[in-house]
Amino acid sequence: MSFLFGRARTRTNTIDLSKQAKENITKLDVVGKAEELAKVLSQIKLILQGTPESDSTPDQVYQLVQGLIEEDLLLLLAQNLWRLPFESRKDTQVIFSYVFRFRPPTASPKTDPVALSYVVNNRPQVLLELCRGYEHKESATPAGTVLREVLKSEAAAAIILFDDGEESGSSAKGVTAIERERLQSGSGVFWRFFDWIDKSSFEVAADAFTTFRELLTKHKELVPRYLSVNFELFFDKYNHILVQSNSYVTKRQSIKLLGEILLDRSNYNVMTAYVDRGEHLKICMNLLRDDRKMVQYEGFHVFKVFVANPHKSVAVQKILIMNRDKLLNFLSHFLEDRTDDEQFIDEREFLIKQIRNLPPTPIPPTRQMSQGV
Repeated sequence: MSFLFGRARTRTNTIDLSKQAKENITKLDVVGKAEELAKVLSQIKLILQGTPESDSTPDQVYQLVQGLIEEDLLLLLAQNLWRLPFESRKDTQVIFSYVFRFRPPTASPKTDPVALSYVVNNRPQVLLELCRGYEHKESATPAGTVLREVLKSEAAAAIILFDDGEESGSSAKGVTAIERERLQSGSGVFWRFFDWIDKSSFEVAADAFTTFRELLTKHKELVPRYLSVNFELFFDKYNHILVQSNSYVTKRQSIKLLGEILLDRSNYNVMTAYVDRGEHLKICMNLLRDDRKMVQYEGFHVFKVFVANPHKSVAVQKILIMNRDKLLNFLSHFLEDRTDDEQFIDEREFLIKQIRNLPPTPIPPTRQMSQGV
């Protein structure tokens, strides 16, 4: 009997904790509420983690997760993360991580965790608000850490990519409402990453870029189709905001990521469409002349995709042929100090040979590479 009474008390306590946290977080401006909330969040974290003296039970955790969902506390924590004291932000990060991973013992390992399933289907605003954590330096790191963990889920990635406010087919209405073939307006939360990366403080920009990279490289079916549908909008922003950023770190990282995206086999159609554009080649050729050697080096790995393409568009051929002599002279002395990098030296020689062997005038490609974009 005492066992049953103990279960009842535990359930009441976990429900009370969720209600207490909600009451305190909705009154953060009231004196003392931040301290009270900090205590409650610490208790919630201990139940989720357990302690060296006492392990938490799956039943306790399940009741707590249900309470957090019922009180809409996940959204409230995401919205107010930047307003919390430092230790509370750390506790909240731990809470999100545990809650988004929790599956009842009887659940199949293939099913989504309870809270994550609820969020992607019923409360996608939780993930969108976590992204907006990059609006404040206080919340950027804890929000980013949680985001990168949940981005292992394709559904979570889709929520962020396909957010388009109140537009029809937006993920703001849940993952099942997404219209994946619809062109994005550019007003959703994903498109805010460009400014967060380019205009924020170093710490915020670095964390935002790490999450951005995870979004674009993790899911090999979701992302290539997304980039194909939104090709013009995405690469216009990518080339003009990130690749030509005034920040050296942002510029270098973005060029490197661009090379990774183009050389990923799953992005074949995206790559072929990208290297068909003469304006893209011009941007890339300017990178080769940058004052900073690492920018030149990363730019080289994008440039080689244009030159190595056996089905170059007429626009790309025109630029290469018109600049043939200058390019041959330039490349023969390009990054000469990389004497120990045999792969780079081989690739540079290969590009020199390809440019030298270009026809006198452009020849229309026999096979159009850009399919499905």
